[in-house]
Amino acid sequence: MKRKIIPYDPKLKLLARRLRNDSTLAEVLLWNELKLRPYNYDFHRQKPLLCYIVDFYCHELNLAIEVDGFSHYHEHSLAHDVKREIELNEVGVKVLRFDDDEVLKDIENVVRTIEIWIEENVCNKMNK
Repeated sequence: MKRKIIPYDPKLKLLARRLRNDSTLAEVLLWNELKLRPYNYDFHRQKPLLCYIVDFYCHELNLAIEVDGFSHYHEHSLAHDVKREIELNEVGVKVLRFDDDEVLKDIENVVRTIEIWIEENVCNKMNK
């Protein structure tokens, strides 16, 4: 299957690299889980898509995973997150969103949620 290329603003590459180097504890913990689990899917960290940078992205699944810290709870940030998710959905990217506390306090449930999403979506695609 041919990979769908999603354009991005090239100016975001440097910021994405900086974000990879300055990851939050929750992002580091989830990244360690994503790269250790036998998903058979390749996830990328701090991936530019359109005019945004998503925390984790899998090309094969068109799946973005976001880990939201405290800054995402302001009214302006919530509106921005909704707009961003709509735009990503329009190019075929599904977004799973978790907050820092979920990852820090219950990472097994976060990982299981991702696994269930993958199982359901891979099976749905195969049955169509």
